[in-house]
Amino acid sequence: MEDSCPGAKRSSWPELVGAKGEVAAAVIGRQNPELGVHIVEEGMMVTADFRCDRVRIWVDKYGFVKLVPQIG
Repeated sequence: MEDSCPGAKRSSWPELVGAKGEVAAAVIGRQNPELGVHIVEEGMMVTADFRCDRVRIWVDKYGFVKLVPQIG
């Protein structure tokens, strides 16, 4: 992913799976303030475009991160 996004400090956060979405968003925001961090709930529709300035945090119905957050 770093190859697709030059200058990216980090492209994924596997250690955040299972954390609360808000906590994950805060961690990613502190580490990469230039990224837009979006919490996405199960079943929500999103665009399929790839963006180097965005991280989506997919959460379950209880608000816990269910997939590895990554740039895209």
